[in-house]
Amino acid sequence: MKALIKIGGSLLDDAESRHNLARQIAAVASGGVHVTVVHGGGKQMTRFLDERGLKSTFVRGLRVTSDETIDALLKVLAGTVNTQLAAALGAAGARAVGLTGIDSGVAIADQLDPDLGLVGRVTSSDPALLETLTNARYMPVVACVAGSASGQIYNVNADSMAIAVASGWKADRLLFLTDVPGVLDAAKTLLPVLTVTQCRQLITDGVATGGMQAKLESAMSAVSNGVTEVLIVRGSDANIVARVFAGENPGTRILL
Repeated sequence: MKALIKIGGSLLDDAESRHNLARQIAAVASGGVHVTVVHGGGKQMTRFLDERGLKSTFVRGLRVTSDETIDALLKVLAGTVNTQLAAALGAAGARAVGLTGIDSGVAIADQLDPDLGLVGRVTSSDPALLETLTNARYMPVVACVAGSASGQIYNVNADSMAIAVASGWKADRLLFLTDVPGVLDAAKTLLPVLTVTQCRQLITDGVATGGMQAKLESAMSAVSNGVTEVLIVRGSDANIVARVFAGENPGTRILL
């Protein structure tokens, strides 16, 4: 099995949470699953920019990205956050390799919208490096930084990066570790399984809005592009990764 695990930056900001998830992910990999990790780091980025008097502006949930923001992206997301996660995975026994989407064309992007500055949209993902590493039992750990064909560096939304990389790599499972338990209906009841049609209906009915709408749109894109299943779970729940790979469905499972 090939599994891409996307970890939200808020789950990595606390050392205990980071090491706990790393131990679970390393255990899954030791059981024979080929794992690639994609991570965010928006909380850490905002704090870094605030400390330097640089205000973060968001449009449709995406951070407007200037040259100064790209510099912070490389220092914080591709630097500190990526290295801390790779170190935690290494301490747990995984052979983690820190990367960005720029490495060997893992994620090629172009500009999403001039109003957003240097925010990228992934247009292609070359899985060759991920295949080489995972086949040799290494674990790629990918920060959400992409490059264009001309060498421009872009900030890429972590969910979008996860979808593009999982689709290009032809992952069997895409697991989103988030700060919510899964997808809820209008009565705030957890929905254990959803099809693409049902996801669209939740958006149309205004039940899934904001961040959850974005998650569902990401999930629909992933399963429509060959990923077998997408799971949305709360990353802080006890033994969450282990439970998913043991066959439990503690959140929402999305299928074509």
